Amino acid sequence: MSLAKPGKYTVEATAGDRKASVVWEVFDTGAPKAKNVILFVGDGMSVAHRTAARILSKGMVEGRYGGELAMDDMPHMALVSTAGTDSVVTDSANSASSYTTGHKSCVNALGVYCARNKDTLAHPKVETISEVVKRLRGMSVGVVTNTEIEDATPASMVSHTRRRSDYNDIVKMFFDVQPDVIMGGGSPNFLAKSTPGSKRPDEDDYIKKFETAGYKFVSTKTELANAKTAGKVLGLFNTGNVDGALDRFFLKKGGVPKFPDQPDLTDQIGAALEILSKNDKGFVLMVESGRIDKYSHSLDWERAIFDTIMLDNAVKVAKDFAAARNDTLVVVVPDHAHPVALVGTYDDNRPGQQLRDKLGMYEEAGFPNYPAPNADGYPDKVDVSRRLAFMFGAFPDYCDTGHPYLEGENVPAVAGATKDTYVANEKNCDVPGAARRTGNLPFKAPQGVHAGDDVILTAMGPGAELFRGRIDNTRVFRFMATALGLAPGSSQ
Repeated sequence: MSLAKPGKYTVEATAGDRKASVVWEVFDTGAPKAKNVILFVGDGMSVAHRTAARILSKGMVEGRYGGELAMDDMPHMALVSTAGTDSVVTDSANSASSYTTGHKSCVNALGVYCARNKDTLAHPKVETISEVVKRLRGMSVGVVTNTEIEDATPASMVSHTRRRSDYNDIVKMFFDVQPDVIMGGGSPNFLAKSTPGSKRPDEDDYIKKFETAGYKFVSTKTELANAKTAGKVLGLFNTGNVDGALDRFFLKKGGVPKFPDQPDLTDQIGAALEILSKNDKGFVLMVESGRIDKYSHSLDWERAIFDTIMLDNAVKVAKDFAAARNDTLVVVVPDHAHPVALVGTYDDNRPGQQLRDKLGMYEEAGFPNYPAPNADGYPDKVDVSRRLAFMFGAFPDYCDTGHPYLEGENVPAVAGATKDTYVANEKNCDVPGAARRTGNLPFKAPQGVHAGDDVILTAMGPGAELFRGRIDNTRVFRFMATALGLAPGSSQ
């Protein structure tokens, strides 16, 4: 159904003696202000992530930063509230879906109203911004991430499912919508069942399907650099998530030995902009730095901060693109928060054996002694003698070493002797000075969780003036649609 006139509508459903209702606000966007929209999603990026990224990438002297993040240096700002229809604390599926559809949903859902249907694909659907701009305007669409492309945030651009883990169905939905640029990890769900490493239950080879549909398929940074002249690109750079900046550039851990030529988010957005900007009708591009969230779940803050810096570098690429024109709205926003904070520094030279003895607060904290960042904003060493004390507020039983995890992403808790319980990873507990933390989450939780805090949005370009004060997450969609003038009857 569709509603043609602006206003508030109450939609009621009745089943026997049971009733339910929802209020829809139908809005007129007016004439277009922007030709293009670039939506950056820092998954799980909280205020502490931005602050730590600024300290590591810009430096600090006598309490003043040595520069601004690209995402900070934008003229418009808003607080965004992220709750869903069923919980004050959201997950990435329904929070990202609010940005891409303008409708609230529930935990684990993408592009649907949550109902009681047993079939996860049979819940009432709402159109995504990708579907709207292609249907109404013939605009191009891009989806760029460093997670698996089927993961919640990138999937929100095309998907309609009650269960975000329906990866094989989400691949089909990508093919049905056919964004012009698709980049991330997660290749096994594209491979036919008979192909080694496939996670599909059928013989559908979606890489071949996309190639038949005119897409250039690339799997490395080198191949991507040579594909910028293509009309449409499918890039799958890892069987899982693309490795984060700290591992790719410095530690060479995780999947880097197996996938040594993975692109950076800046490589991906550079190629995406070159391809999408060929459409004179405009484009909508989502760019996600998704491992900020994943590393925060694993209580691995240094990796999360390096990926925050990587996101900021990608924002700089978008700002440079937009600077040469006055037709592109750039928005940077997290989908939700994590319960994290900076409380001081850990100093190895402070007396005492316990980790808490090493913690300096207030004037005893001073400033960390990370080396000066390189041209891309990364210090080449994180295991310095005086480090930021970056604290997590919600966690399972775990052992806090107070040091970076140089051998690979942190695993804070492992399965216990009792079903559905997790205990501290003793490997971390054996590190000298490690502090054993008694968890404050249910025993079934193996890692950190999200927070219900508001998150910070920054924006620039035509239509950015709409972002101010405190807004609901569904307003992000509304203001993007308004900037593009997407109401039927509006035209470029």
